Amino acid sequence: MSTDSTAVVVKPGVATSSAVVLVGRVLLSSLFILAGYAKLTGLAGTAGWFGSIGLPMPMVTAVVVGLLEFFGGLAILVGFQTRIAAIALAIFTLAATAIAHLDFADQMQVLLFQKNISIVGGLLIVAAFGAGALSIDNRRR
Repeated sequence: MSTDSTAVVVKPGVATSSAVVLVGRVLLSSLFILAGYAKLTGLAGTAGWFGSIGLPMPMVTAVVVGLLEFFGGLAILVGFQTRIAAIALAIFTLAATAIAHLDFADQMQVLLFQKNISIVGGLLIVAAFGAGALSIDNRRR
């Protein structure tokens, strides 16, 4: 730690903060966009897995989940209805975690549980603070 009184303190400006929020949205949304796309383009496999874990109406569930992930991710990416999308994806991610990742005897399931809970934290931050300056939501004001 410097005790030099001439040390420069750098405070991020609006442009820097806006860019960081955009990068965060890109990274957070990419998981959902890719997962939704994979589910929608592989419906038979997704529905088969959903059926194997006891989800009702596996094909319908696969379509609904795929659409939610894909379009919710796109909404966060472009910053459109971002808070609503973030809340919907946070609720979905908590539900998916409770359904599929509670086998704590399996270390991979523990890791996936922790990852999902962390993602929910990121989604709640987006829900609380919005999409930032570089978003459709901001342009609509």
